[in-house]
Amino acid sequence: MGGLREPLYSPDRKPSDIHHLPMVASMTAFGRAGSDLVDWEIRSVNHRYLELGFRLPEPLRGLEQRLRELISGRIRRGKVDATLRLAEAEIAPQVNAKAVGHLLDAALAIRAQSGDALGAVSPVELMRFPGVLTTDGDMDAIRTAALDLFSAAVDDLVRHREREGAGLAAALCERLAEVERIVDTLGPLTGTHADHMRDRLRERVDALAVRVDEARFEQEVALLAQKADVAEEIDRLAIHVAEARASLLSREPCGRRLDFLMQEFSREANTLAAKSILPEAARLAVDLKVVIEQMREQVQNVE
Repeated sequence: MGGLREPLYSPDRKPSDIHHLPMVASMTAFGRAGSDLVDWEIRSVNHRYLELGFRLPEPLRGLEQRLRELISGRIRRGKVDATLRLAEAEIAPQVNAKAVGHLLDAALAIRAQSGDALGAVSPVELMRFPGVLTTDGDMDAIRTAALDLFSAAVDDLVRHREREGAGLAAALCERLAEVERIVDTLGPLTGTHADHMRDRLRERVDALAVRVDEARFEQEVALLAQKADVAEEIDRLAIHVAEARASLLSREPCGRRLDFLMQEFSREANTLAAKSILPEAARLAVDLKVVIEQMREQVQNVE
């Protein structure tokens, strides 16, 4: 029915020592790299999987597959948006007269078949067709700069994710230590449940002024105390704390595992709150649920 437990926390564990958490990364970050030819901006936010989006000038659309390969080797999860801008001096539009001629010939052929139903050909509509406008400048140099600087921007993004991740890891370790403190306080309280129930039942019996069989009375007390016993929930919370710390120390992205553990934390806390009889135990159960919810919010950003 619960009793004094050995503290879950010990100074040797150093829960707030983030130097041992090099692999924790945040999914919310920003990276940038630029030169006199091109400029990259990469933003990432939390997402269940890896989702990549690119905004590229038309002449550089062919780079997208290579860019996807470069970033997917560095990042596992998150919604990532990458935007490439060319220097104004490098993007002076040039009209591809040959392409325009082909389009006009096609328009005239369609007009010959449809009569006046076709209407006038708009220059703006023509410019939207691939290949009508070309970019002035050394495209080989621009492509090379775009690829090189994309790698630099990804490096910047990863550094940012790691810095943010270190902060998340430290915050999570502090919350885990708080869970331990609450659990260590709850442990001794559970040992007084039987005495508390016995006193309450005795008060009711005395108020009714009836005689009861003492053996049956103690049997009822034992049954109620067994239903209110939270020793298993406390032990499982201790296991979840250890699993969460192990996940933070893993060399693999741990966000999904931590998210699952938060569900397990919540399940045990809800059961513990439902079983709490003493006012102090009920208050601690509420505190525990608040800390777990804080962890759950932080875990949403862990890769």
